[in-house]
Amino acid sequence: MSAAETAGTRHRAGGLAPAVVAVAVTVAVLVWLLADPSMLYLGYAGGPIAMAAGVFASQRIARVVQLPRPVRSFWRHMERAGICLLISSVIATIRANNNTGLSLWVAVPMFAGVLLLLFAFVSLPAPKRTPVAWVRAMLDAGTVAVASGLIFWYAVLDLAPAGTALSGRVTAAVVGVGATLLLVVIGKAAARPESMVHPGALRVLTIAPVIAIIGNILLIAGNDWSRLALSTLALPLVGFAMSLGAYLQRRALTAAEHAEAAALTHRSLFNLLPFVAVTATAGLVVTVSAQEMTSKQRTVIIGAVLIAGFVVARQLLSLRENSVALRGIRAQQAELERLALSDSLTGLPNRARFGAVLAERIGAHHAASAMLIDVDDFKMINDTLGPSAGDQLLFQVAQRLRERCEPGEMPARLGGDEFAVLLPVDEPEAAEAAAARLLLALADPFRVADQTLLVHASAGIALAATGESADEVMRNADIAMYAAKESGKASWVRFEPRMRQDMVNHARLASELQNGIIRGELRLQYQPVFDLVTGRLHGAEALVRWQHPTRGFVSPGEFIPVAERSGLIVPLGAWVLREACEQLARWHAAYGDGAIEAVNVNVAVRQLREAGFVDEVAAVLSDTGLTPRNLILEVTESSVVDGWQVRDTLQALHEMGVALALDDFGTGQSSLSLLRAFPVDVLKLDKSFVDGIADGADRGRLAVAAAVAQLAEHLQLKAVAEGIESQEQVDRLRHMGYRYGQGFFMAKPLPADECGALMAADPVRAA
Repeated sequence: MSAAETAGTRHRAGGLAPAVVAVAVTVAVLVWLLADPSMLYLGYAGGPIAMAAGVFASQRIARVVQLPRPVRSFWRHMERAGICLLISSVIATIRANNNTGLSLWVAVPMFAGVLLLLFAFVSLPAPKRTPVAWVRAMLDAGTVAVASGLIFWYAVLDLAPAGTALSGRVTAAVVGVGATLLLVVIGKAAARPESMVHPGALRVLTIAPVIAIIGNILLIAGNDWSRLALSTLALPLVGFAMSLGAYLQRRALTAAEHAEAAALTHRSLFNLLPFVAVTATAGLVVTVSAQEMTSKQRTVIIGAVLIAGFVVARQLLSLRENSVALRGIRAQQAELERLALSDSLTGLPNRARFGAVLAERIGAHHAASAMLIDVDDFKMINDTLGPSAGDQLLFQVAQRLRERCEPGEMPARLGGDEFAVLLPVDEPEAAEAAAARLLLALADPFRVADQTLLVHASAGIALAATGESADEVMRNADIAMYAAKESGKASWVRFEPRMRQDMVNHARLASELQNGIIRGELRLQYQPVFDLVTGRLHGAEALVRWQHPTRGFVSPGEFIPVAERSGLIVPLGAWVLREACEQLARWHAAYGDGAIEAVNVNVAVRQLREAGFVDEVAAVLSDTGLTPRNLILEVTESSVVDGWQVRDTLQALHEMGVALALDDFGTGQSSLSLLRAFPVDVLKLDKSFVDGIADGADRGRLAVAAAVAQLAEHLQLKAVAEGIESQEQVDRLRHMGYRYGQGFFMAKPLPADECGALMAADPVRAA
């Protein structure tokens, strides 16, 4: 179990105990009332016990770090208010009596508790109010305060038994008015989704003001038993309300549960309280006028009351119409929010929704991990079968993710062929198991456009660490996903902190490479290609080298991948192409027919995707005075199958007369099929098949090497063996039928002048 989950379990454990204590105390007091309420101290003793339970519950929930700060602040205010009420209950126990009215000693801490409760609810988050909204709120509060004040004042004057102390009557009335205002404030807070406190807890807390209102009326106007019942049961019920409210808040730690519950509370009956107050005041006026006025005066008063009633009825109808309109607006708003946070193609949550939910879980200190999934080679599928088939595939991928996700996991589509899954875990083993399960689900064939497609995906996993934001977690998952693609695709990689440093180093190296291209720090070396039969120089492959001013020599294996990922391969490749052609032109000028006929230049797939690449090649040949037969472009198998743009570019180059060489032949997955579709002129056997070929121990290598030579012969292609490192390899390759080869045994990559010296010493002869 994760640390967050363990903490959450620990917080929930025992959360119901204070509420159970308060219930037990309340039941005990009720039994005491029904059995023998003669010993008043026993009845009043329930108040301090139940209030202590309420204070304890509020204190514990206020310390739960998973709760948002405003919620913890609210429960701290509740704790302070509970302490005031606890003091009031202790004083009431010490003064145990059944007198009419409310003692000033009891009333002062009780009223302080009411004020703290009012402050707690008023301090809850609320939407910014306009001046008109503030005036409307003040008018509502004034209406309720005046109406409740009149009712309590009438009870103080006429309903209190003779001999009741004025201070006892006044304090009971003041606390009752405060409780009425508190009831309105709680109702407003419960109707507001922005309150953040669980609505169920807010509704339970309304027990406190309702008890206070009824209790203070009965303290003045009730009989002995009802007065005693309310005096002894009021504070235990308030303590129970606080304990139960804290328990409900503890159960609803997730923002999603609160949001769903809050959505159901927008139609609050507490909005009707001002109208209830007006109606109650009108009833009070009618009652008083019936006793103390003449018939004419009573007629005028009754008419005024009727007019007030008509106005109230009219306002109630307007309120109903506004509520209906508001419900419609909120429904439209909810639909707009759903559309804004959903992907239109798949119906999954989109990037905005995924990021918001991830941020909520991180902010609530819940276990969270992000898994980013990218469909491998989706562009080729989209280009080959068309956008419609591509959309079908994406929809099916989304459906499969939705079906295979376990409870608590949330799949989303971030855009294009990139998906994500929010995992409610923070342990590496659990996250990796989820990644393996979901990638395995995507490995089953898809049926798209009447074709069965075998699709693979790469995934990156990032666990939310302490202090990380949702954006950082998603960025980490993205880094891990690219690492998975670089490791061979169809796999997953979990983010490690070192990967971020690798990305920083990559970005720094890319910046330095860009400056190196501008400053002319790059150089070309040429690896000779020899005729294995005559031993003479036949051609040369241009290889780029970088001599960094401070790093020194930077390996191509280090900066070429950086160039490809950053897009710098396009300007770098353009420089290599022009520089190699210019050098070949200089060799032709210096050595005439003794110079090599053509130079080999490696071309990256990013260059082949460029719309103007064919024109660029033509311009370079024209500027250097070369012909298309003087240039051999080397491409890899993976670039050939990249899509229709690359195929069209290669076809145009072939039609122009530029020779095309298939580099690293034999290492791809579709070599034989490429020979039919690809306009190839040269096959370059990969070094991995040349290694160990001399001793004959690896019969598989021998078979592949021999097969490539035979294919080249039957298809009338030129076969070149790469990576030759011994005379034995030369002899074996020549025996197999290879005419050309290159490698360190014959010559390492040479600067242009040294390669030119080879041409001068032993001029090239036509094969």
